[in-house]
Amino acid sequence: MRKKYLDKLVEILNKKNMDAILIAPSEEMEFIMGHNTHLCERFQALVIKNDGTYFYICNLLTVDEVQAVLGPDIKVYGWFDGDLFTDTVKKAFEENNLIGKTIGVNSTERAFLILQIMEAVDVKFVNGKPLLEEMRMIKDEEELENLRTAARITDESYIELLKFIKPGIKEADIARKMNEIFKEKGAEEGFTMVCSGPNSSYPHYNSDQRVIQEKDVIVLDWGCKYKDMCADMSRTVFVGDITEEERQVYEIVRASQEAGEKAAVNGAYIPDVDRAAREIIQNSGYGDYFFTRLGHGIGYSVHEAPDIKKSNERQLEKGMVFSIEPGIYMAGKFGMRIENIVAVTENGNEVLNKASKEIMIIKN
Repeated sequence: MRKKYLDKLVEILNKKNMDAILIAPSEEMEFIMGHNTHLCERFQALVIKNDGTYFYICNLLTVDEVQAVLGPDIKVYGWFDGDLFTDTVKKAFEENNLIGKTIGVNSTERAFLILQIMEAVDVKFVNGKPLLEEMRMIKDEEELENLRTAARITDESYIELLKFIKPGIKEADIARKMNEIFKEKGAEEGFTMVCSGPNSSYPHYNSDQRVIQEKDVIVLDWGCKYKDMCADMSRTVFVGDITEEERQVYEIVRASQEAGEKAAVNGAYIPDVDRAAREIIQNSGYGDYFFTRLGHGIGYSVHEAPDIKKSNERQLEKGMVFSIEPGIYMAGKFGMRIENIVAVTENGNEVLNKASKEIMIIKN
């Protein structure tokens, strides 16, 4: 168990008047426990109480593995396939004084299992995801340094990618090159998305087989992973040439992105940060085409808290790290996005990505 974060989570549980939190196999489990198991239809979970003690419930096929990770002093409750798992859950909750109590549930636990437990055990389940997000939202200096390194490696990959991109290759070829560069520079493979031509208008495009053509707009969205910390950067490039409309839209997106960066300082109200960037696009007549949040937190996951959006009514704090990534997406035509990662500092912020945001026209 990662004691620093276990202690922080316990503090949050008590602050929120919650008795425990239930964590199914997930990146959240791996983060707090240092180990993750296979997520399947069988119920299993790590349960952490607000006094700092914890126990585990799982099928017998996983008991020995989990016990080896947690050590002999931690109780692991095993249940047999031929029995009702809820009987074991009830026993565990009774022995740990959780009957009638309020328990948070993480992001991967399935509703059908929670509903079965609620039918068999007197317990109140609530959304525990925000607590787990709060636990790791503020980055320490070691985490920040690893985020800087991940951002630097991603920045450096940009110039190499510009030399590689040309008509005739597939989006998948560019994504593969991204990961090759990461490995060469001592980082792990990370997040890669290449959206070319009309696909650039899809903010979360989910394919990679289109062939790059002359006059394409390409949205590159990628980032490596370094010592468990993620990078994420977007740049929009142009193959062969750029139209006047494309140039105009690009400059609007860049102005919006830079306004968001400028506003994202310690103590800023998150809806005001969103507004600073969004108004530039709205006032330019493209407001209907900016339909995403302005940014997302980043760290151990590419997407984590805090979201930078109008409905997140809280202030930015030192140690928060997130993207600023406005975009304009015109379906069937083209889309553009520029994204940097920003870390909030004592006196303002630090932009982790240094790669150029100038218009890049690829000529071969």
